[in-house]
Amino acid sequence: MAGAKVLLMMGCPEIPIQTSIALYLSHKLTKLGFDVSVAGTEAATRLLKVSDSDGYYAKNLVSLDKTLEDIMEKRDDFDICFAFMHNDAGMTYAATMSAISQAKLYSIVFGRNAEALAETIEFEGEKIIAKDVHNPLRLKNKLDKVVEGIIG
Repeated sequence: MAGAKVLLMMGCPEIPIQTSIALYLSHKLTKLGFDVSVAGTEAATRLLKVSDSDGYYAKNLVSLDKTLEDIMEKRDDFDICFAFMHNDAGMTYAATMSAISQAKLYSIVFGRNAEALAETIEFEGEKIIAKDVHNPLRLKNKLDKVVEGIIG
């Protein structure tokens, strides 16, 4: 799977662990040889730019809306998508990706209402669920196992 195109898709950065997990996952996958793009809302990408001002962890930071438009217009697509969601808006982005892309979809559902939100997902894909808001370690450990499964 090395060389596969991976999209990390971030919605609203209201829950603190999203930024740290996105940076962690981007760096881990890049080191494993994946071609990683990190797409987010304007607020989410601003947080990443400040947190990683030299682009060390998130090397390819792109606009979420432009990326979705490129996929819809068949100018681009991905092999794998990790969709971060802690609310309905994040789920809408993931559902859109599910409908327009051939990517294997992993829904990263986090926050206080993660389990209830995950139960409402009606599209295909693997769910990674963590009720955490501030401590990213449980979600990091779950994602490490998913990545191990991807690389075989």
